[in-house]
Amino acid sequence: MGGLLSFAYPLKKPRMSMSRPISAHIDLSALAHNLYIARSATSARILAVIKANAYGHGLLQAAGALRDADGFALLDVRDAVALREAGFRQPLLLLEGFFSRDELPLLAEYELSSVIHSQRQLDWLDAYPRRHGLPVWLKLNSGMNRLGFAPAEFSSVLEKLKAHRAVRDITLMTHFAQADEAMGIDAQHEVFKQLASSQRLPCSLANSAAILRQPQTHGDWVRPGIMLYGSSPFTDVSAQQLGLQPVMTLSSEIISIQHLRAGEAVGYGALFRAEHSMRIGTVACGYADGYPRHAPSGTPVMIEAQRTRTLGRVSMDMLAVDLNGLPDVKVGSRVVLWGEGLPVDEVARAAGTISYELLCALAPRVPVTS
Repeated sequence: MGGLLSFAYPLKKPRMSMSRPISAHIDLSALAHNLYIARSATSARILAVIKANAYGHGLLQAAGALRDADGFALLDVRDAVALREAGFRQPLLLLEGFFSRDELPLLAEYELSSVIHSQRQLDWLDAYPRRHGLPVWLKLNSGMNRLGFAPAEFSSVLEKLKAHRAVRDITLMTHFAQADEAMGIDAQHEVFKQLASSQRLPCSLANSAAILRQPQTHGDWVRPGIMLYGSSPFTDVSAQQLGLQPVMTLSSEIISIQHLRAGEAVGYGALFRAEHSMRIGTVACGYADGYPRHAPSGTPVMIEAQRTRTLGRVSMDMLAVDLNGLPDVKVGSRVVLWGEGLPVDEVARAAGTISYELLCALAPRVPVTS
């Protein structure tokens, strides 16, 4: 080929070598335990929230561990269909409802419940020919101001749904914005009670925080989410204090050890400079694995069950850790980024975020075991 370089590629696939040492372990028994904690806190039926691939924990395996839940809440109709085809017969609720009229036959075929929160969804229902097939959850915007019908229109929409040819059952719901904070749920709860108390319909209000602190909101269905995965919904009470167990443990290994002299830096941007000579380790974990790039120096990690801290900027595939005071740590030593012995809530706070983001951000390239 004139003027062009040619490359010879092997005809046989090369023998696969060992993968990077990073992995996420999912403790399915901890999921079941955390469901028990939710069950112990309420007499209401439990709708386990498994949206976003079960908060990064794996949809089908999480649902299997949570099989004793009374139902599941999801976002994507494809996930709901996958659960049905895997044999799950509990009620399945689509938390944002259907996104086109074309989804309605799927809802009927797979017996899925849908949140109704907009006029557009009502219009699609009006055009749907099936009679008395769809259970719906009517959402009141009681103060979150994301989804739901305003209080002024809620009652008229409810009456329309009661008479609608396509609707079989109705549950009333809302979502709290500050159940985990000092402001609490009182204002939103009052709005909901004013509109729902005269109706003889099942109700659902409580998320993880309200389940644990606001029993007056439990109603007929509660919707635990983050607590199921071993994270506290509160900033002032730890998961351990609540009796919750960590489900995901993200771990890796030390792959290199360096020695810094006073004044030397580590990582991009030289954000950390040693004040004295020190020993540091490089861990096979970076933001391409789901670890937060914005985590600052000082974010906690565990190495061989001993606490230490990150140093400098997290890069795509690696991060640096402080090995001073850890003379026995060597290349190959196990590092826990969060989970077993190191609560994900603590790592999230140090990184200026929340546990939800860390768990959901786990990258597809990270092997998952259970």
